[in-house]
Amino acid sequence: MNVDQHDYQLPGESEEYRKARNELLSAELDLVEQIEAVAAQRRALPAGGEPPEDYEFDEGLADLRDTQTVHKVKLSELFADGKDTLILINTMFAPDADVPCPACNSLADGYNATAPHVSDRVNFALVTKAPLHKLRSWAAARNWRDIRLLSSFNNTFNTDYRTESEEWGQIPSITVFHRGEDGVIRHHYSVEAALWLSRENRDQRQLDLFWPLWHLLDLTPQGRGKDWYPRYSYREEVSG
Repeated sequence: MNVDQHDYQLPGESEEYRKARNELLSAELDLVEQIEAVAAQRRALPAGGEPPEDYEFDEGLADLRDTQTVHKVKLSELFADGKDTLILINTMFAPDADVPCPACNSLADGYNATAPHVSDRVNFALVTKAPLHKLRSWAAARNWRDIRLLSSFNNTFNTDYRTESEEWGQIPSITVFHRGEDGVIRHHYSVEAALWLSRENRDQRQLDLFWPLWHLLDLTPQGRGKDWYPRYSYREEVSG
């Protein structure tokens, strides 16, 4: 497509603006093609390794006010309703912390709303290292009622799949497993950019591709900035 020849214009724009916008449009179209090419490459990954064990997670019941009842669920049991893919959102919430990472909290807020849509196609859950009673108390306060909540406090899932270590602590990530036609569960994909950026001490926006917040801010003249991150609450700012 020759974007210089298209007739899309908006009220009051100058020739300078349209020229710059067309250059940006060309770059955006190239980016769309690159995103799809990377997605196709991701989908075409060969089968990964089998999990070292059938991890047992702690899960509560549907009533988030109940912080005592614990249900044990294995990784293999998370594959339900004939769905052969499992997406696990790895959220930073340390066992000794009172609250999760504020950025991860923002991400989880969004995934809670998205969960019913995603779960129509694949199995979907949030995993955190915090013990279940802390996770459920926080989830109740945030009204996370639509996403499945799992605690890996009593297993080695986080360290095995590199979402935490003694060297760099916890990092956010997404881990995908797939159950093949042979019935064997294998790792399909993890956001390894998280690990790489942490080691390089780079700005840790490794989940940008999966986080609408940053995409929306990137549309603005001021952009996302370098010193703003999500907060737990904006109530005071809104009401003040």
